[in-house]
This record gives sequence, structure tokens and C-alpha cells, in this order.
Amino acid sequence: MRIHHLNCMTFYQGYREITHCLLVESPDGLVLVDSGLGLADYTHPAWRVKVMTAVDRVPCDLEETAFRQVQRLGFSPRDVRHIVLTHLHYDHSGGLPDFPWAKVHVFENEYQSAMHPRWYHFLDMFGVSPSHWAHNPDWVRHFEGWRDWYGMPALPVMGGDEPTILLVPLPGHTPGHCGVAVKSDSGWLLHCGDAFVRSMEVDPVAPRRHFPFWFWPIERVMFPARQQQRLRDLLRQHAGEVSLVCSHDPHVFDKLVSKSPQQ
Repeated sequence: MRIHHLNCMTFYQGYREITHCLLVESPDGLVLVDSGLGLADYTHPAWRVKVMTAVDRVPCDLEETAFRQVQRLGFSPRDVRHIVLTHLHYDHSGGLPDFPWAKVHVFENEYQSAMHPRWYHFLDMFGVSPSHWAHNPDWVRHFEGWRDWYGMPALPVMGGDEPTILLVPLPGHTPGHCGVAVKSDSGWLLHCGDAFVRSMEVDPVAPRRHFPFWFWPIERVMFPARQQQRLRDLLRQHAGEVSLVCSHDPHVFDKLVSKSPQQ
């Protein structure tokens, strides 16, 4: 399966950040892994999105929406048949209304935490925007059929008896946060969502922290060390078979796009 790398939201928190989404050409049609911001988030944003985009200093660039990028790649938006979500924060789910015909795949724990938030999910309550699923998408909630994927529990999303896309739970950033593993001709690519922010954090040899020391208590809540250790172990034990990307590392994204002139 061919994988295209898309930046579906640029923002600035003192430096340039991106929202790295995948567009996968699969036998079942195009598959989006996360969707960034959508068209309405720029033209008629809900109040939560308006607040968050102001805080994150998001430029108003409709060309960064998945909808427009799918068109620029020569596809019809109707070709997007599936959207697989790492989690339901606003910067990952905004494009859902742009593809109302698509099946939306999500881990059951994430669906429940977003639809029925508890008081101790305060950060998640602020980070989600119910406007993104007000159109009542065709949810596919995954919770059965567990299998082993390189020593990690995983839920098959597509591919039948030999899955080519799986949800790999990496809870912590949100209660049902997942990585999305995609099989291509060159091996497995695991989109880790917000399990880490920079690749240096999961370096299997010499990991380094991205955030300054004063941010450490918040960092440990938002980006759990246990999940990052699991990812370092995965890279250490299966180098050459699995590669990792995350949502907001612009350096890894720029390198991948530079290898793909068509992007």
C-alpha cells in the first residue's frame, strides 16, 4: 500500500509544529489516518476550535485541509472510504465532516471517553470539539479481535486474516489513545499520534527529553513515559521492520516529504 504524508494543520507554540496525517492507498479505497482541521474549522469554527486555534496561532490555510490535499493528489474526496483515528482531539478529528460518507474507525475506549467525559478527563473535554461529529458519522468502534503485533496488543482495522492496518493502544494522552500501524512494501509504519512529540524521545539508544525541566510534571501526564519506553523497546527489538512517526514532529515530516516529490 502506498502511503502519502500530509500536514493537515500548521501551528506555532514558539516554533513551527505540524499535524502529520497519512493518506493510504488501500484495496478498499483511500484511508486517512487522522484528519487534522477541516474546512469548517477555518470558515465557521466552533467556539472550542476558535479558542484552541487562537492559542496555537494556527494560520488560516484551507489548502492544508485533508480535503484539499486529496484533490491536489489527483483523487476525488469520495475516494476516501475510511478514516482511522489515533484519538479524538480537535486537531486530529476536524476533517471528519468533510468526508461524511467515510467509515470512522476508533478504539472503543476513546469513543466512550470523548462521548461521555468524566471530571478527571478535563484536558480531554477541552481538547475535543463535538462539532466534528455532529453529522453522526458511520462509527466503527473497535474492541474485539485482539492479536499480537510485535509483542504489543493490537486490534485489526482492515486487511482480513492478514491485517494491513491495526490500532495499537497507547493510552495516556487520552484514555483511548492509539497508534495506527500501516503495512507497506517497505515494512510497518506506526503512526504514534501524540504518544511523543519529537523522535528524540523514543531514540532506542540515547533518548532525550523535548520539553524543558519545568514542564516535566505536565509532560508525564500528557506523554506517559511508560508508553515511550514501550516504543523504544519496539524499535530496539525490531529495527528494520518497524518505523515510527508522531503527529507533531516537523523534522521527521519534512524528511519524509522530501523523499516523496509528488507531495
